[in-house]
Amino acid sequence: MIVCEWKDFSTDTEVYTQKIFEELVNDEFEAMMFIDHSIPDYIWTSNFVCIIKRGTRMIDEISITKIPRNPVCQ
Repeated sequence: MIVCEWKDFSTDTEVYTQKIFEELVNDEFEAMMFIDHSIPDYIWTSNFVCIIKRGTRMIDEISITKIPRNPVCQ
């Protein structure tokens, strides 16, 4: 499900609000996609697609990979 409004989500150690996320990736939120759980799988910003991966440890953590939305190819 893709939503265009921010939905706060949390891990065992952190609560992610729109403001915290935008400061973390240094870009503005546009949309997020949830597949099967309460943590988004993808978050679109003005310039990036952020892939959210859940950690495999005992505690619930995430990592964020930023991919440019419009890469310049020459």
